[in-house]
Amino acid sequence: MMSLFRRAPSPDSPSAPQAAPHAASTEALPALRPVIEAFARHAGTIGREAAEVRGQIDDARNQSKRQGEAVAALAAQLAGINEAQDAIHAVARGSQRSVEQARQAVSAVGSEVGGIVDTLRQVADAAGSITRIALQTRLVAFNASVEAKRAGEAGRGFGVVADAVKALAGQVETSSKEIMSTVKLLDTRIEALAREVQPSSDAARQGAVHRALQEVEAGVASVTAAAHQSRGVSDGLSEQMARIEAEMHRVAEALDGAMARSDGFLSASEQMIEVVAGCGVETPDTPYIRAAQQAAGQIARLLEDALRTGTLDAASLFDDRYQPVAGTQPQQHTTRFNDIADRLFPQVQERMLGLSDRVVFCIAADRNGYVSTHNAQYNQPQRGDLAWDTANSRYRRIFNDRTGLASARNQRPFLLQTYRRDMGGGRFVVMKECAAPITVQGRHWGGLRLAFQFER
Repeated sequence: MMSLFRRAPSPDSPSAPQAAPHAASTEALPALRPVIEAFARHAGTIGREAAEVRGQIDDARNQSKRQGEAVAALAAQLAGINEAQDAIHAVARGSQRSVEQARQAVSAVGSEVGGIVDTLRQVADAAGSITRIALQTRLVAFNASVEAKRAGEAGRGFGVVADAVKALAGQVETSSKEIMSTVKLLDTRIEALAREVQPSSDAARQGAVHRALQEVEAGVASVTAAAHQSRGVSDGLSEQMARIEAEMHRVAEALDGAMARSDGFLSASEQMIEVVAGCGVETPDTPYIRAAQQAAGQIARLLEDALRTGTLDAASLFDDRYQPVAGTQPQQHTTRFNDIADRLFPQVQERMLGLSDRVVFCIAADRNGYVSTHNAQYNQPQRGDLAWDTANSRYRRIFNDRTGLASARNQRPFLLQTYRRDMGGGRFVVMKECAAPITVQGRHWGGLRLAFQFER
């Protein structure tokens, strides 16, 4: 019995020996029949559990991959934040230098303003002197005018000059007083400006400009300190992210290892089911194996007839230059044998659905897992809703996953597999699949895939 657990040849190996199942007489295996039937039940249970475990591990691996990508994206964002903080720190240092330069410039302006105040005071003093001189001149001119009048006709010319000098002295006096008034106003304003721009050791007497500069300087210092503190936090986060990334890599490697082991476990369970199915004892899987083989033969004959009548040529039938259909998600493709598949395959595929209420689908796939025409239920045009399209628009698609590719490339009389199928919307169903090769004019074209649920 240990020979039953040896690893079976590869599914795509044409030399792998396997006979089509057939019912054995009770006379041939009277003693082994109950044992084999019990073994078949246990093998089916193991296969179902193995497929469920593999599916869950695959889910965990995909989730781990998404988390790893999210962590990597977050790490990249942290690196960008660190760069931004470095830029902020550099700008803050530049701002500090600018504030110091502004302070020096304001101090220089304060010194200049002090000089202007001194100059204005000198101008005021000069204007005061001019006013006094003008007043004295007016008095002299008045006295000269009086004397000219006493002199009579002889002093008339001198009197005219004295009046003119008196009038000019009056104008000079008026102008000097206006200058003094203006200078006094300027002196008041410039002195106030000087108080604003000149630094003071007494904070209470500090000018508004310097207070504003101090506030700017304090704000820049706060920004610098915050950037420095934030950089420290970001550096800590970066270190944590690096450790998380390393852990995620280890988890991914562990899940990959678990996935490989689950594949081996699932393959072993499938081999046990195949051994039972091929030993000649009627099992619950036997009708589906026969149906898959018959349907594969019917598809092959339909394709051979198309080649013979010239409806289809061999180059088109074996066309594997799949052309993507723009705007489809999941991605769909076209090939040169789409039209003939749409016309010929449904008559076989749809009939197989009536074999049992356990049948989920029946499809013909080429050797690369490409399904041109699915069952009518799953042959719906895409709507743009990814969940719905994934579940209901399954034609013109390449299913090159473990199960799909193994079924498409199998060249043995039949291949039994157990797997968990994504039905869309987060719903999964564990099922079996029997595949039989489709050979057209001696050339392997693909496989007939008949999927059915476990016994309820």
